[in-house]
Amino acid sequence: IIACPCALGLATPTALLVGTGRGSQLGILIRGPQVLESTRRIDTIVLDKTGTVTTGQLTVTAVEAVGPVSLERMLALAAAAEHGSEHPLARAIVDHARATGLASLPTAEEFRAHAGAGVTAVVEGHALAIGRASWLRDEWAIDVAATPAGELVADHEAEGGTAVVVAIDGTVAGIVVLADTLKPSSALAIERFRALGLEPVLLTGDNEGAAAAVAAQLGIDEVYAAVTPAGKLAVIRELQAAGHVVAMVGDGVNDAAALAAADLGIAMGGGTDAAMAASDLTVVSGDLLVVADAIRLARRTLRTIIGNLFWAFGYNVAAIPVAMMGLLNPLLAGLAMAFSSVFVVTNSLRLR
Repeated sequence: IIACPCALGLATPTALLVGTGRGSQLGILIRGPQVLESTRRIDTIVLDKTGTVTTGQLTVTAVEAVGPVSLERMLALAAAAEHGSEHPLARAIVDHARATGLASLPTAEEFRAHAGAGVTAVVEGHALAIGRASWLRDEWAIDVAATPAGELVADHEAEGGTAVVVAIDGTVAGIVVLADTLKPSSALAIERFRALGLEPVLLTGDNEGAAAAVAAQLGIDEVYAAVTPAGKLAVIRELQAAGHVVAMVGDGVNDAAALAAADLGIAMGGGTDAAMAASDLTVVSGDLLVVADAIRLARRTLRTIIGNLFWAFGYNVAAIPVAMMGLLNPLLAGLAMAFSSVFVVTNSLRLR
């Protein structure tokens, strides 16, 4: 009777049930029990910038034309090309074009998104390539730095803006400058990560100026800027090779590979399906503070499971020799066995 393993069978599932239920109440979706083990060991948390520590609601702060095409015409063609993209930069450009009076946009053909770099399309017979200056140089042999746009890009990026270069038929036509704002809770979330023993790292495809401005506001020392999706994956593997156990927080298609490679992948709700499919945890609200809550909850759930297993074995095992000597009353054995089951259930309920 005293050796009955009822409590042992309840120890893990009750804690998982209560922990995942509490997570759902907090807007945290936990993919499976293996996630709990991952959260216990992580010591580094890598954060994507746009949509993770910032709102992701980019606004256009400047549009400047440097070629023969008028500013209005350049913006219309750029917005038409970006219309097929789901990236926040693209949405901001399209919204700005419509806000300036472009009720309808030309139709884009042969649209193609180049992950972490830009887009290409054909609009009204013109070949457009829109993206970062380095991508236009490396992939399309368009030297932005040698044009008047090069100095404009450098100036805006030094001020923390994100400059997107518009090339029409192989010639730089101008730039679109965008800005983002920090989420109100991001700075406090960074403090909580450090309190949990996690070292924050900022990882972004944005330029160094914009990344440095955000890192300075949040007090993050380690920053990787202008990183491609493949580069993000390489950074995660580099940190792991250095002996770190890494959590990655992101929300976009560009983050999916890094989320899958990290020891713990955390997707922000409102992001892309690809990011959520590649993650271990999903924070529905997209609030970075809830990421800290998710890690605390997962760690506490694991500790509860360990505590349950200890007491499920504990005094039952200690009493077995007493029972073998015939010194344990069966009534007391039955009460002790039942109490251990009640204990692990009650202990699990504390997670609520």
